[in-house]
This record gives sequence, structure tokens and C-alpha cells, in this order.
Amino acid sequence: MRNAFVRSLLHAAAENPRVLLVTGDLGFGVLDEFRARYPSQFYNVGVAEQNLAGVAAGLALSGHVVVTYSIGNFPTIRCLEQVRNDICYHQADVKIVTVGGGMAYGALGISHFATEDLAILRSLPGMTVVAPGDPVEVEQLVPQIVAHPGPVYLRLGRAGEERLHQSGTEVRLGSPTRARQGSEVLLLTAGGMLPVALEAAEMLDRDGTSVEVYSVHTVKPLDAAAICKLASRFPIVVTCEEHTCLGGLGGAVAEVLLEGGIQPVFRRFALPSAFPTGVGSQEFLRRVNGLDANALRGLVLSLTGARRSQHFLSPRG
Repeated sequence: MRNAFVRSLLHAAAENPRVLLVTGDLGFGVLDEFRARYPSQFYNVGVAEQNLAGVAAGLALSGHVVVTYSIGNFPTIRCLEQVRNDICYHQADVKIVTVGGGMAYGALGISHFATEDLAILRSLPGMTVVAPGDPVEVEQLVPQIVAHPGPVYLRLGRAGEERLHQSGTEVRLGSPTRARQGSEVLLLTAGGMLPVALEAAEMLDRDGTSVEVYSVHTVKPLDAAAICKLASRFPIVVTCEEHTCLGGLGGAVAEVLLEGGIQPVFRRFALPSAFPTGVGSQEFLRRVNGLDANALRGLVLSLTGARRSQHFLSPRG
């Protein structure tokens, strides 16, 4: 995702000289081409995220489209007051881009985890929150985000993610993107959980359960009409996110389903409201924290089994 973001931003900067990239002393090697090609559109403010947000807001209010870049929780939670007061309050045209969503920087420990960011940024007035599932989504969403007025939070993975969507898939900011067709269970994913959901769906298909998978890359504003229309077709709906179970995609979907009167069997596949256990690779941390494909398969099987048992035991008229 990271490389797809840089490629797309290079195109955006070539087309619009008002586009600026401001880094918090991060991205060496990854951002070198941008800095070399557009030196007047590149700034490094150092490891000072409060300053990063303030400088970005000032540049945006001077007529620029500003993209800030750093790791997970640093340009979000560390400088939350500046994001709220300087960027959101003034509706500044700042796009906050982070790498290492979820537990991608797992070897560096909890200080580098971004597992509460979606909930926190989603609560800020005027903030658009985007968590793509693969490089295909990133490539198409970046130019739309640059063109979108006002603050945007773009949460990326780290590097090496596979292209999961088929060629020709159209990705539109604000609209969920279907990644797999099915008929019995609906999995709604945010960010890097898309490959986990697709892997679990393949396993469930062999179990005899048909699963449809959508990437809900735009967490805010959530397309409530589309989510309710989708959920009304399925008896079981599960949200999947590498994030706390509170306030992220699961919370957002639960809100719109309840308000829309849609009542499937609903579960959140997410981290508990606690700090994740362990230090290590992202794959290891997903496994030990019950957030891998096997765990998702087990959850869905428990739901389908319980539903079938209830149907079998219910009185017949």
C-alpha cells in the first residue's frame, strides 16, 4: 500500500503544484523520488508531530493541499489537539496519511500500534476516515482524497500487500467495494483485514458456507444506505478490523443497522478494549490476539451453526 500511495501522490503533485508532502522525519527511501522530483513541494519538519499538524494547517490555509506522513498513531493520537483545533476546526485541506495501521509495526511494541485511531479520528467533526484494503484501492482513492475538500485521514498498511481486487474494479470514495460474491454471510472489512476475510471466506467455502466480502474503505462518512441494503440480504453480518472493537467500523455499522431497522445476526471481529498481547510480526500478533483467518472462520461457523440449530428447533406453523 505504501508504494501505491507514493506512486499516486507523484501523479497528483505533477498535476497540481499546490500539493505538498510534509513528513515527520519518516519515509527515507520511500519518499526520495518525490523529494527529488518536487523539492519545492516537500518538507521535513522532524520528529515533532504537533508541529507537523500546525505547519500543515498553516500551509493549507495559505492555499495548499497538504499531505502529512508518519507512522500509525504519531500524526494522529500524539498531536490530537492540533488535529482537532488547527485542522478540523478550520476545515483545513490536510490529508493525514499514516503507515503501519493496526499492528503492522508489531516488533516495536504498543507505542507503535495504531489500534484506536479509527475511533478517535472518526469522532472528529469534518474528518473523512479512509482505510483501504489493498494497493488497488489505494491507487484509485489517493487522487479522490487529494481532490476531496477538507480534512481526510488515510490509514495504510506497511508494505508488501497483495493486489486483491480483480482488474477493472472501480473504487469510489464513500462507497464499499465488493471483493467476493456470496449468499449466506456478509463480511465487511476495514483496512488490512481484507486479505484475512478473503482467506477465511475460502476456508468457509470448503465448509459449505457461502461468504460475500466487501471492503468498507470509507469508514466515515459511512454509506448508511448501501450498508443497510447489503445487510438486508444476509442473515449474518460480521465486521472485521485490526482495531479495538469500540468505535471503529463495527461500531459505525452497528449504529446504521440499528437506526435502519436491519436486524441480522451481527458480530464485531476486532480486538477487545485492551492493549494487544505480545510483540512480533503482524501475522504473529493477529494469531495470538485471535484476529487471523482461522479465528474468523471459527466465529462464522459458530454463528451459522447456532442459526441453523435455532431454525431447526423453532416451532413450525
